Amino acid sequence: MKWWQRLKKNPLAQLGATILLILYIMVLGADFVAPYDPYVSQPGGSLLPPTQIYWNDQQTGEFIGPHVYPTQQGPTDLETGERELIVNWDEPSPLRLFVQGSSYKFLGLISSDRHLFGTIGAGKFNLLGTDEQARDQFSRIVHGGRISLSIGLVGIAISFPIGMLVGGISGYFGGWIDTILMRLVEVLMTIPGIYLLVALAAILPPGLSSTQRFLLIVVITSFISWSGLARVVRGQVLSIKEREFVQAVQAMGGGNFYAIARHILPQTATYVIISATLSIPSFIIAESVLSLIGLGIQQPDPSWGNLLSIATNASILVLHPWLVWPPAILIVVTVLSFNLLGDGLRDALDPRSFSQ
Repeated sequence: MKWWQRLKKNPLAQLGATILLILYIMVLGADFVAPYDPYVSQPGGSLLPPTQIYWNDQQTGEFIGPHVYPTQQGPTDLETGERELIVNWDEPSPLRLFVQGSSYKFLGLISSDRHLFGTIGAGKFNLLGTDEQARDQFSRIVHGGRISLSIGLVGIAISFPIGMLVGGISGYFGGWIDTILMRLVEVLMTIPGIYLLVALAAILPPGLSSTQRFLLIVVITSFISWSGLARVVRGQVLSIKEREFVQAVQAMGGGNFYAIARHILPQTATYVIISATLSIPSFIIAESVLSLIGLGIQQPDPSWGNLLSIATNASILVLHPWLVWPPAILIVVTVLSFNLLGDGLRDALDPRSFSQ
């Protein structure tokens, strides 16, 4: 397992893998991590800033541990656009871990009634504030990560088998089969991906649910992303099929598709693993861009892309930056982490490195 030893010695790859592990654990346990229902509004809680944590009672000065106070938005200053916060200093609400909360449904799944953190009392702990609909922003980001992080995994699960199979058949058989398949690949590679996604997403029926839109975005993205992999796999198969073990399989009566699936394509696994890791960010960015411009996952269902759509409102961007920066940072960090992990895998699995 020399590649594993080399990977463990790469600090950047370890950093990327650790960040991704944390993010995926967080979104898989979103109903436990998120303290509130991502769809429910808090009375009088529109556009609240991140909740401030206090340790001493603000009236008596006595130390009572971490707590918050019930907070609502007051009237808006017409000159500055800022809104006064109305805080009820008479009802300190202790902040606790593993609190009993209320269960809810997200995309048809019933959540847990116990959450990682929360308050006891009337106060709400909005870690990243609330949006314009008075919904807890942190809860929406955590649940939105289920869509944004899973779309890449589902995308490569669809596109990579197609690319490997087409590339394997083209390189193994050659001749007119190779010519037809490679011309098809070249046509697909000339299609500008983002413009095709925008065009197809724009003509989707408006009544589609977020789940249906999610599946269609994955299928569309996967359809145009397997062509590059097919060309590379074809080139590798052209050299692999001339090796002795492939000729031995043919001499022993092994069928063509058996030789491709069982003996040739596994030899391309190194490149496929690296390519898959580096391709996931493109699926995440595609979903984010479509949702950002209103053609992807639709409100009220959250995704990191449509949570960024409010950035087009200049007043939100200036007066309420806590609504914009967290999903933007998460997208950047996720893409960077996949790239770091992919680069680490490429260095660790490079056959030339084993001879050093």
